[in-house]
Amino acid sequence: MKRQAGFTLIELVVVIVILGILAATALPRFTNLQRDARVASMNALRGAVEAAAAMSNGAALARDGQGAIYGCTVAAGAGGVNLNTAPAGQCVTVVGSFPTANLAGIATAAVQTPTFPATNAALNAKGYNTTGGGAALGNVLTFTSFNSPTPATCSFTYTAPTALGSAPVISALTTTGC
Repeated sequence: MKRQAGFTLIELVVVIVILGILAATALPRFTNLQRDARVASMNALRGAVEAAAAMSNGAALARDGQGAIYGCTVAAGAGGVNLNTAPAGQCVTVVGSFPTANLAGIATAAVQTPTFPATNAALNAKGYNTTGGGAALGNVLTFTSFNSPTPATCSFTYTAPTALGSAPVISALTTTGC
């Protein structure tokens, strides 16, 4: 007689239980990696916003009162109206020598998007969203993670300068909802 080879029911149940235990321990670690990636992405965006604000401020101060440069003007003494990025005619709006707290200002200066100026749809494609903001001194623009479980608590804010000669305020990153 030929003897049949194969796995017994108990062996199969043991393997399934072991796989279940491995999956139960690996799943939380995988979810943590997604959260860590969202936090890292928001930290990178926050760094880009800080760098864009500093670079725009330097360019606005250097161009103060020089008239139109590449199709963009910076008003004398007022700390700026428009600041050229590249190519000609594509301008970032500034107030108090820093980018305004809106899509045409800091969002366009900090995030490279296929549209100019930046739009929320283009930012969403990169995983970000903005709310609030405006072109005046003291306006607040909130950057959020578009893909986080609770975007409102995976965010930071950019507050335009409150007066000429003052700097913008970029808040710490809130990560509880990432």
